[in-house]
Amino acid sequence: MQIDIWSDVACPWCFIGKRRFETALRAWEHRDEVEVTWHSFQLDPTLPEHYDGTEVEYLASRKGMPVEQVRQMFAHVTEQAAGEGLSYDFDKLVVANSLRAHQLLHLAKAHGRADEVKEALLSGHFEHGTDIGDVDALVAIGTGAGLDEPEIRAALSDERYLPAVRADIQQAQELGVNGVPFFVFDMRLGLSGAQPASTFTQALDQARKLALEDATLS
Repeated sequence: MQIDIWSDVACPWCFIGKRRFETALRAWEHRDEVEVTWHSFQLDPTLPEHYDGTEVEYLASRKGMPVEQVRQMFAHVTEQAAGEGLSYDFDKLVVANSLRAHQLLHLAKAHGRADEVKEALLSGHFEHGTDIGDVDALVAIGTGAGLDEPEIRAALSDERYLPAVRADIQQAQELGVNGVPFFVFDMRLGLSGAQPASTFTQALDQARKLALEDATLS
């Protein structure tokens, strides 16, 4: 089974959704049949490469929301993340455009290291205050996953993977995806949001059933 996941490194619910999906997949009896592919998506492509203020300040100004309302929203997200074993820290989160991080992810995918790099990017951004727009920070993440430093720097410099990032975003638009995380099972079944693990299990079962029915008919 092929599972395609559209996700943004700068999306707090994407990390939570990743954990819940992993929980479901780990317990699923047919997990060895599954191949996961990560795809790029940007919730806010207009976000500057670097923003000097806090995440609270940025979102309040961007959405026109009261600061206290944003803080309450972050408190809720932090609580949900903690339920999945994640330690979000919005106070030290560095607001940065995720485009460069997505290019690193595609480089990692070319070397079979997408899962490790995706995890490190999300954890760095939401738990450790890593600047996901900074080349040196991305090099540290990439080399930590076994990628070659000169290749990382060259790829980020000449943006050789930018077309692949754009293609992912274009495919998401064609599929009608307007929010992430978004999970597609065998290009048959779509599931939006950081759903409970039980919902992912149901989707896995349903997608496998559909695949078996198709195989029988053919």
